[in-house]
Amino acid sequence: MHVVDSHTGGMPTRVIVSGGPSLCEGPLEQQAKDLADNHKSFCDAVLREPRGQPGMVAALLVNPTDPQCTTGVIYFDVDAVLGMCGHGTIGLAVTLADMGRLSLGVHKIETPVGIVTVELHDANTVSVTNVDSRLVKPDVAVKLNDGTWVTGDFAYGGNWFFIAPAPIPVEATNIDALTDLAISIRSACHAALIQSPEGQPVDHVILVDQNNHGSAWSQNFVLCPDNEYDRSPCGTGSSALIACLAAKQEVEERQTVTFKSVIGSNYQVSYQSNGDNTIRPTIKGQAHVMAKSELVFSPSDPFISGIR
Repeated sequence: MHVVDSHTGGMPTRVIVSGGPSLCEGPLEQQAKDLADNHKSFCDAVLREPRGQPGMVAALLVNPTDPQCTTGVIYFDVDAVLGMCGHGTIGLAVTLADMGRLSLGVHKIETPVGIVTVELHDANTVSVTNVDSRLVKPDVAVKLNDGTWVTGDFAYGGNWFFIAPAPIPVEATNIDALTDLAISIRSACHAALIQSPEGQPVDHVILVDQNNHGSAWSQNFVLCPDNEYDRSPCGTGSSALIACLAAKQEVEERQTVTFKSVIGSNYQVSYQSNGDNTIRPTIKGQAHVMAKSELVFSPSDPFISGIR
């Protein structure tokens, strides 16, 4: 299996160039469901240790159904197949450019939740105009197992987010405590049936810290579906967060704000209004290619499907 590894603001992406499973024909949404339902062992083998690493997201290249698109892609982590991945799309664009398959300028990429636009500014810098994002429900209160209540916004940015103020500083020394808190919040959201009209549950949690971060709007901790923290500021999370700020008129249209991750990497984020309750966010960040390799799957390997 031919793969290329990159990182976006510290968050790893593994692009699967060839050697992936044969998926069903049809829309990418249907192919993504096939991957989730029928190829779990493949996903585990690619991302779990010893081949993978914590936090890594894979980008499986597939043929686009829209001929205007440079490629189709399905993202997944060790826990779930994702609708969209912002840091992964930045990493994918840089990887394709490194392979000679993407030139400077604007290109379209097809994902299971819709077509996104990428602009390759240079070998490492990419802007992603994401799918329509929105604040779904503001000021949602959920009760944690310890009896405390947390109030936040339920929002969509390509994935489903619960966004709340951070009760402790968002900094690297607090990653364990922030992780435990975010897991508790997501569990409380599931228990309270906080979900989209179509029944999609909260899969990510963002804890926002606006204190003492220089020119950045905020420094944010993001919990991913696999219970790992996002080393980048999270592209879909930044989309959901700026949708909330737009709905509350805290950030103006086309105004650029900076969101920092828990380890200090940053995205520049802006939006355009669609004239309804949705916005079209744009995230600008950097990625760097780290490795180009062939993954080997030996039948005699006791950990061929990864370590659980």
